Amino acid sequence: MAHRPKRTFRQRRADSSDSDGAEVPSAEPGAPGEQAARGPSKEGSPPGGGHAVAAEPRLRGRGRGRGRGRGRVWASSRRAVGAASGADGDSGVPDEEDGTHHASESKDDQSSSSNSSSSLEEEFSSIVNIPDAAFIQAARRKRELARAQEDYISLDVKHTSTVSVMRKNSDEDPESEPDDHEKRIPFTPKPTTLRQKMAEETATRNEETSEESQEDENQDIWEQQQMRKAVKITEGRDIDLSHNSESQTMKKFDTSISFPPVNLEIIKKQLNTRLTLLQDTHRSHLREYEKYVQDVKSSKSTIHNLENSSNQTLNFKFYKSMKIYVENLIDCLNEKIINIQEIESSMHALLLKQAMILMKRRQDELKHQSTYLQQLSRKAETSTNGDLAIDEKTQWILEEIESRRARRRQARTLSGNCDHQEGTSSDDELSSADMTDFQKSQGDILQDHKKIFEDVHDDFCNIQNILLKFQQWREKFPDSYYEAFIGLCIPKLLNPLIRVQLIDWNPLKFDSIGLKQMPWFTSIEEFIDSSMEDSKKENHSDKKILSAVINKTIIPRLIDFVEFIWDPLSTSQTTSLITHCRTILEEQSTFENEVSKGKKDLFKSIVSRMKKAIDDDVFIPLYPESAVENKTSPQSKFQERQFWSGLKLFHNILLWNGLLPDDTLQELGLRKLLNRYLIIALLNAIPGPDVVTKCNQIAAYLPEKWFEDSTMRTSIPQLENFIQFLLQSALKLSRSEFRDEVKEIILILVKIRAFNQAESFIEEYHLDHLKSVIKEV
Repeated sequence: MAHRPKRTFRQRRADSSDSDGAEVPSAEPGAPGEQAARGPSKEGSPPGGGHAVAAEPRLRGRGRGRGRGRGRVWASSRRAVGAASGADGDSGVPDEEDGTHHASESKDDQSSSSNSSSSLEEEFSSIVNIPDAAFIQAARRKRELARAQEDYISLDVKHTSTVSVMRKNSDEDPESEPDDHEKRIPFTPKPTTLRQKMAEETATRNEETSEESQEDENQDIWEQQQMRKAVKITEGRDIDLSHNSESQTMKKFDTSISFPPVNLEIIKKQLNTRLTLLQDTHRSHLREYEKYVQDVKSSKSTIHNLENSSNQTLNFKFYKSMKIYVENLIDCLNEKIINIQEIESSMHALLLKQAMILMKRRQDELKHQSTYLQQLSRKAETSTNGDLAIDEKTQWILEEIESRRARRRQARTLSGNCDHQEGTSSDDELSSADMTDFQKSQGDILQDHKKIFEDVHDDFCNIQNILLKFQQWREKFPDSYYEAFIGLCIPKLLNPLIRVQLIDWNPLKFDSIGLKQMPWFTSIEEFIDSSMEDSKKENHSDKKILSAVINKTIIPRLIDFVEFIWDPLSTSQTTSLITHCRTILEEQSTFENEVSKGKKDLFKSIVSRMKKAIDDDVFIPLYPESAVENKTSPQSKFQERQFWSGLKLFHNILLWNGLLPDDTLQELGLRKLLNRYLIIALLNAIPGPDVVTKCNQIAAYLPEKWFEDSTMRTSIPQLENFIQFLLQSALKLSRSEFRDEVKEIILILVKIRAFNQAESFIEEYHLDHLKSVIKEV
């Protein structure tokens, strides 16, 4: 390595403005050196260490401005002068810390500038006298002894001695430094002594020296790298050079640091602990490794088994295809359900409109006829004037009513049905214009109905194909099929498809198709029958599929028809509705618990609709006897038609026998209709064969189930008024020429199990020839 060029230095004058004068301070306290050292502090620095702070930038700037070599030498000369001044200022005894620090710095300077140290020592040997170690130790012992004997007490030495003792202790024992709470915190600035100023300058110089040494080291490393690039030395030389540079930059071991005593037992214990920890870690790693190896083997065996097992592959393919199929089916139904609801609403609105037209027409006609006949009754002597008083609307309504009746009579005559009572017709004929509009609207709805699933494959819109998919699942994997509760899901999946088939279904039409003849009904029955044969379980969910479909789909549709469209006065509608209800209840007989709520809702709506019909549609007017004596009079004909209309409703209510509870039918048919309307009309009628005929018809409509008890001698309580009317009529007829009708009345009493009343009547009026009638029964 090439040597640096020799550095030259200029000798500084003693009267320089800087604080490092060349004069040797005197040992006396009042020497010029001490005064020179205190002069700058008093003039330009604040008290309490201001001199050191102000001098720091001035010193660094000078050292760096004059070059690296000059800065280092300048720092060494300042330390030498400071050391001499410190010795003179303190009776010629330097501090141990300062001496040690100066010695170490001198060694560093000698190692860093080996070429120029000898010339520098010769140059300044005459100016600086550095005491040796023996002299420093002797001075220290002397100072400590003087302090222990307390020969003198100085104002500034007390704090300084304390600091010195703490420094000494810290040098001897690094761990005996005072804590933060033990240190004294100066709150006010104190006068700075010469010793304190020297210590501050020494710290500043040490910092500059460390920075300069670091710069020198970086400069040496940079020069070495440049030399490597230039000369292209070998790898071995590069290693030696880097090793040399590291050894040069390595700090020397500080021998003054004391370490705790070494105990072999403690070392052995620590090594054993470390060995145990490593062994535990190794064992845990071995366990994890074995676990991973086992997992890999298990995974490989599973893969191998799955690859070699064709059944598992087929099963997976089947489940995957079934999953995709069900998802597509649900998406299809979700998309089509909106169209289904719209078409259902359109058809329901059309039927409701037709039913409202017929109901409103009947009520309006009844109102106009009643008003017209009341006017006739008040003005019987001026019937012509009464006819002239009729407005055009009433006249048109009466003519329309009569024209419809004429058409019905002509149709009955052609069919040979001559035994017909006026007032028992439903009178639900629509005009040609209304019928044309209805058929056109219905045809449009049915055309839209056919287009719902025209773009859908049969596997997603045909109920039979859908059930075949689930049947394959049930046959191949019955356990997973029943664990998935497919029997509970099928009714929900089939609900939209069944509703599509029910759009054109009207349960109130006499010729409507039955539920058992519908395609969805037969498909579900076949699916259930196959499950009964294949399944080994006694109570599986497939048995309840049909009942769930009826409960969730059919019954709500029937309730809508009953509440809004059904006319209880129509015998044909009532008979068709009863037929479908009986079919539903027969299918649900084995699952009463599942359909109890649906059945209750259906029967509740039926009872409510019949009550409304009794209150709104039954009207039997009462006219004076003079007005009804003539059977051809308008009052008599109107009263007869209204009575037979009420009797028709009575018959339609009792047709629900076997479906509705007996107490409900007796409440509706006997108490509300028979006792409130029909009996009053009979009491107002003239006794004769017509009255007997009406009573026979009433008795014929009563269910035989109510009179099956052979021990029964008195009829049911709700017929008490009817029985009393029969006895009064028999009494009136026995006194007249209609004695044969008395026998008919006794037969009616016997039929309704009123034996006690019949026997009492015969004995009271001595009708012994009628006792045989009772005995025959």
